[in-house]
Amino acid sequence: MSRIVIIGGHGSIARLLTQQLVARGDSVVSVFRNPDHREEIESLGAEAFVCDVETASAADLAPAMTGADGVVFAAGAGPNSGAARKRTVDFEGSVKAAAAAEQAGVKRFVQVSAIGVDDGPAPDADEVWTAYVEAKRDADDALRRTDLDWTILRPGGLTDDEPTEMITLGEHTERSSIPRADVAAVIAAVLTFPETAGHSWDLISGETPIPAAIAAAVSAG
Repeated sequence: MSRIVIIGGHGSIARLLTQQLVARGDSVVSVFRNPDHREEIESLGAEAFVCDVETASAADLAPAMTGADGVVFAAGAGPNSGAARKRTVDFEGSVKAAAAAEQAGVKRFVQVSAIGVDDGPAPDADEVWTAYVEAKRDADDALRRTDLDWTILRPGGLTDDEPTEMITLGEHTERSSIPRADVAAVIAAVLTFPETAGHSWDLISGETPIPAAIAAAVSAG
């Protein structure tokens, strides 16, 4: 059994991940900002830790990570937020979470990013989308410079379709979509594969079972 901390614990992928981790016997600490969500989070079997990653410091987040085996950063400002909050949540929140993990002595860190962010925003992208892409890109770059055992997953367009557990995973893939439940399943799986540390992968639906896709991506280097 592992103890996993999820930052952004009330998000759709995070809640699916919580259910999957609890079902396999792991202990989950869910970090979220709205205390009104405590009952819902606890009903999923997670330990609730109310903390707003946007305004908190790394020192505020570190107690949630004490004794943890891994941290998942799945927080985001959300589709209806402005450009400024993309920076304060998606980028600064990630940086603070990584620093908190280092303070707490947790090496394993999995980050949920987005496909194509390394290419930067399109020239005709609006202000909010540009801020989102730049925040995710910069968060990934900052994480790569840490001493953590990081894995960065960059899913394509997210859907609420039923999971297939069949994916395509690689350093670069075509632009496509994937159910949120499959993203959660991949996060849960890479947490059990230490060999995935140091890799950044695009993630879309495909024709390969999740464990085989991960093994092939690791072997590809």
